[in-house]
Amino acid sequence: MLKFSNHPMMYLKDETEVTKSMFEEENRLEHLPSIPEFYANQEIFITGGTGFIGKVLIEKLLRSCSDIKAIYVLLRPKKGQSIEMRLKKIKELPLFGPIREMIPHVLDKIIPVDGDVKELNLGLSKESLVLMKNVSIIFHSAASVRFDDSLRDAVLLNTRGTREIMKFAETLLNIKVVVHVSTTYSNPDRNVVEEKIYPAYVDWRKAIEICEKFSDDELNQLTNHYMNFLPNTYVFSKNLAEHCSNDYKHKLPIVVYRPSIVISSMKEPLLGWVDNFNGPVGLLVGSAIGIVRTMYSNPDNRCDFTPVDLCVKGLIISSWKQAFHETKNTITVYNCSSYGVATIKIQQIVDIGKCLCELIPFDKMVFLPGGHITKNRCLNYIKLILLQLFPALIIDAILKLKGHKPFMTKIQRKIYEANLALKYFVLNEWKFENKNLLNLSKCLKLSDMRAFDFSDCFHHDILLYMRACVIGIRKYLIFDDEKNNEFNKVKFRAMRWFSRILRFGFYMIVFWFIMTKCELLKK
Repeated sequence: MLKFSNHPMMYLKDETEVTKSMFEEENRLEHLPSIPEFYANQEIFITGGTGFIGKVLIEKLLRSCSDIKAIYVLLRPKKGQSIEMRLKKIKELPLFGPIREMIPHVLDKIIPVDGDVKELNLGLSKESLVLMKNVSIIFHSAASVRFDDSLRDAVLLNTRGTREIMKFAETLLNIKVVVHVSTTYSNPDRNVVEEKIYPAYVDWRKAIEICEKFSDDELNQLTNHYMNFLPNTYVFSKNLAEHCSNDYKHKLPIVVYRPSIVISSMKEPLLGWVDNFNGPVGLLVGSAIGIVRTMYSNPDNRCDFTPVDLCVKGLIISSWKQAFHETKNTITVYNCSSYGVATIKIQQIVDIGKCLCELIPFDKMVFLPGGHITKNRCLNYIKLILLQLFPALIIDAILKLKGHKPFMTKIQRKIYEANLALKYFVLNEWKFENKNLLNLSKCLKLSDMRAFDFSDCFHHDILLYMRACVIGIRKYLIFDDEKNNEFNKVKFRAMRWFSRILRFGFYMIVFWFIMTKCELLKK
């Protein structure tokens, strides 16, 4: 088990426990082919290949199972770019740098397929169906993760899209496993979420039918009541998608894989790789550049996050294990969660971020990095106006005077909207049971340990990992120049003194105001 050392921001690992789990052979599936042997000459179909998890999954499969025959990636033209152009951009990402250097020829195994999960039959042409007739493994990770999607958009993409995947899988003669990527938050009204399918909120078939037939006005009127007042259409539609998968378990071997908040890689293939501002990453960046000063949440709530390389290893192992399941056409659920093995509170993330932002300041600092978590709604609102909105208005006014386009107020509006969307999740806390997930690492063949074991991802120094996250954010998200590190440290110190002077001035004004009022009362 992990535990805090005397330093309040560091984890230590129990070496005895880690060593025992690494070499314990009792549950290892040594009689099965290794994972690379299982994937050799297989044709894989991946939806959501342009997403964070999808890209890392493709990279890991090509690097560690390079004898794969083909990886078909469902893509659609977007913003004037063809599917070939979009795939080319993906291959050029730093993520694929190690492959380009070591085994560049395997990148040719990625084959783009024109289609759309939101469309019936996945929008696949007859030619594409013929091309993919020998697909044996499917990873369905495509989804809309927007919390403000309409009920129609969320259900048609997340739920009906899953149905279309299952219908496609039924036509495949060589199908070995279908992995549906869900979310640990698919049952948000339960404080403890086990690795099983819970009773449905509504019938997924009727939900699809309603969203196909009803008008937008009718759907808008019934959305909240129909969803049983769940926090948003995302978790509702993902819950329905799980039940859709469950209803196909007698026809197909299925895995329902539920990641929690997926963030930067721990070590593979690059230290700190990340390509989005979701979850703690957004909070860290906002605090680091000084534009997020307050957040309405319970600072003592545990934050459940998963490094993306751990998540992807679990996906690959679970598909391998399910393909050899003793009972054919079954469903297994995995909660890819850090619950019970790597616990950290929201306030601790903020404290670590403040520490790291002083050691590795960001180029794009607007104010001194900071931020506080409060569960006092009124106090949060006051801070929001005084410490975020008011400075943004001043900066925008200065930009206008200089003839530049103002943007700070717009950013603050987006931050406020994001906080509203996340309110339910940051004010509540869940326990995501993860016994099935942890057992995946224990069942690995010894020959697969080096490439796929993820037990060390749960036993780490959180401060070092968060440092890697900050470095990755600077390098891959906001493109800070490392050459400016020393200048940024000077800038940080100057901002700290400026902040102290402003604070002192504010207190002096308040003191003067109080003294003046007292004098008037005496008179």
